[in-house]
Amino acid sequence: MRLPETLPAAVARRVLLTRQGLAPWKDSGPSATSPRFRRSTPREVASLIESLGYVQIDSINVVDRAHHLILGTRLEGFRPAHLQSALEEHRALFEHWTHDACAIPIRWYPHWSHRFERYKRKDRAHAWWQARFGREPARVLSRVLARVRAEGALRARDFQPPDRRRSEPGGWWNWHPEKAALEHLWRSGRLAVAGRQRFEKVYDLPERVVPAEHAESKSSAAEHLEWACRSALERLGIATEREIAHFWAAVPLEEARRWVRAAIKRGELDEVLVERADGGPATRCVVTAGWQAAPEFRASPAEADRIMVLAPFDPVIRDRARLERLFGFEYRFEAFTPAARRIYGYYTMPLLEGDRFVGRIDPKFDRRAGVLEIRGPWWEPGIRADRARRQRLHAAFDRLAAQLGAASWNLVPMA
Repeated sequence: MRLPETLPAAVARRVLLTRQGLAPWKDSGPSATSPRFRRSTPREVASLIESLGYVQIDSINVVDRAHHLILGTRLEGFRPAHLQSALEEHRALFEHWTHDACAIPIRWYPHWSHRFERYKRKDRAHAWWQARFGREPARVLSRVLARVRAEGALRARDFQPPDRRRSEPGGWWNWHPEKAALEHLWRSGRLAVAGRQRFEKVYDLPERVVPAEHAESKSSAAEHLEWACRSALERLGIATEREIAHFWAAVPLEEARRWVRAAIKRGELDEVLVERADGGPATRCVVTAGWQAAPEFRASPAEADRIMVLAPFDPVIRDRARLERLFGFEYRFEAFTPAARRIYGYYTMPLLEGDRFVGRIDPKFDRRAGVLEIRGPWWEPGIRADRARRQRLHAAFDRLAAQLGAASWNLVPMA
């Protein structure tokens, strides 16, 4: 038996960054996901999200919404209206769950029937949901669904008396039974998100939101497993079985392992060993057969000409174990850490230069003043903040400020 080939961590980094739209390499050509070759439109937003797999939607807005930051890093001239149009007008995307709430290509909607059934069973049996449905969950669910069917698209606040809509917060821990019902009906596929108003979900019947050719189709269990594993590997390039299973959070790890073993046996996948950035034992991974011919496997590193500021929920950094294994970069999102225990800040954003994470910053957008305030940077060990690097960093701040519509940015002195 031929032993698996061993690949340097640098190759795996280049492959992942190329597949995830951040390739800065020589000889990689005008990549379909390179930020230098794509100008933002609703169609390009939908195309990019399909190449990434999904984009996480998050409510924190201290700088900008995470989905806007992720897309703005990869598309020149991105505007939130481009994503809204792709979701709400063209219906090229829909909103639902992978590992979290995400914008997902609509053509994959038939695969969500499996998730709908899973959530339908789990939510009704879970104590957290039971506590929020109230004493008569079946009646609440039926009443909420009937109102949406009769009245059209509704928000959670539409189920509250007018005098309570302003006085009571609508956060995660303050759900009334109708809000819980709307979320459960959405999670289980009996409602869909038709759009958002000031980031608040607007719910409607799926038949009034999802194009019929997608809404009326469901994948089989075998088709679902094949799609979940193969599409994940295509977007990661090189991956462990765990990374394949966790990409969509759609199939159990054991099923992903079964798919990998069968695909290797058929000659569709190759096993490879990938060295760790910290010099530890190599990790066993799989890659699509014929990988040697793909440009990103052969590209040589180019001297970095820009620094990119990545959102905390960027798909490249979402998997912390992979981030440390390939990049040797330890990152923690500290928004939910008590302020006194934070090391860097509330919304720390990593700095990517070429295929290396060179530091991080803690920005905040003062919208009233129109100023992007930045604490940091904190450079990684061994990174020298020479003049060229500082120029690249300031250019990155210029791009981020322009994307936000900030008139200027300034560095905030650190205590």
